[in-house]
Amino acid sequence: MTTTGIKGFTLIELMVTVAIIGILASIALPAYTQYVQRGKIAEATATLSSLRVQMEQFYQDNRTYVGGPCAPAAGSTKYFAYACAAGQPTATTYNIVATGAAGQGMPGYSYTIDETNTKTSLLPDGSVGATCWLTKSGEAC
Repeated sequence: MTTTGIKGFTLIELMVTVAIIGILASIALPAYTQYVQRGKIAEATATLSSLRVQMEQFYQDNRTYVGGPCAPAAGSTKYFAYACAAGQPTATTYNIVATGAAGQGMPGYSYTIDETNTKTSLLPDGSVGATCWLTKSGEAC
């Protein structure tokens, strides 16, 4: 019997293929995770902007921020929890905070906005946006 005409892959060829797939996966998975997280951040920035408009409308009607909407309607958000900062709102100030939900892959994310439209952010890697909303690690205002 001859072995001519037998086709297939050697063990070395299969191991090289598995190694290449592993290397590609180790690069692609973290990048994809960051991409998904940036998409979830859009909820926080959009909701905070909307809440700011609602607070300003409340102030126009009542001449105070006390009693204004510090959080969106229950069940309307998924990735962040919203609330007014401690001691807020007062008659002339408010500070709304969006805190990332750990169960949704957003622990350590925090975004804020106040009555002067000052925006701040804190990312899990320690990046701080003192005057803006950061959406990815390594950004600066």
